[in-house]
Amino acid sequence: MVLPALIPILVLSVGPLLYGIGLSLTDAQSGRTEPTQWIGALNFRDLFHDTLFWDSFRIGLLWAVGVTVPQFVLALGLALLLNENLRFRWLARALAIIPWAMPEVVVGIMWRLVYHPDAGVLNETLSSLGLGDGRDWLTGLGTALPAVIVVGIWAGMPQTTVALLAGLQNTPRELHEAAAMDGAGAWRRFRTVTWPAIRPVALAITALNFIWNFNSFALVYVLTNGGPGGRTRLPMLFAYEEAFRYGQFGYAAAMGCVMVAVISVLLALYLVGRLKGGDEQ
Repeated sequence: MVLPALIPILVLSVGPLLYGIGLSLTDAQSGRTEPTQWIGALNFRDLFHDTLFWDSFRIGLLWAVGVTVPQFVLALGLALLLNENLRFRWLARALAIIPWAMPEVVVGIMWRLVYHPDAGVLNETLSSLGLGDGRDWLTGLGTALPAVIVVGIWAGMPQTTVALLAGLQNTPRELHEAAAMDGAGAWRRFRTVTWPAIRPVALAITALNFIWNFNSFALVYVLTNGGPGGRTRLPMLFAYEEAFRYGQFGYAAAMGCVMVAVISVLLALYLVGRLKGGDEQ
């Protein structure tokens, strides 16, 4: 019964992963007429001394943390609000998931229009408020990464909100009522009742969000294409350029292997934490 689910995983995930590991141990390049040679760990040795890759790795970590943490905080606040018995709550819930339904390419194009230096909504608003004459947010060395992070937060909030809202709705209201009757304030009820109930969901969605954000490609590619000056060049963008712009398939595969290894370590730490938490409970 597991076989129907196992076959696509082996064909679409495990197979390409093994092929990528094998490719990383060769000097595969595009356009060469000579046979591909086995070079062992030479690509990884060169990658270890590649300061541009490690700079992109640092940018990727900044991007992943800068998107994941505010995304969770804002989504938690929105989920708490949507969990209340408010008027037009159904409409607010429907509007909250609109960014989730939009492809990343469409989101990137839309936000490029928002950040447009001459006719963008952001600059027009700031100019009307007397806060500036306009700025090219996506090409400024100091503004490109924060501007892209804002888009990442906006685009990723819906799934986090939905996951946290599901956890909140599974929390019995009787516990909140009992805590309120005992004199517990809003913060104490959240700390002693709400948070323990949604903690497993919060940890799971945060770990997944970090992995998804670290592996981001389409959104940043559409917004900045890694510029300006590599300030938004995430590791996936760097590997893409090496493979499809410069034709260094073996070297790009080595980058992919390093990223898979890092994500695997983070995922293992998360699973160990979950298992310890389950044992304590």
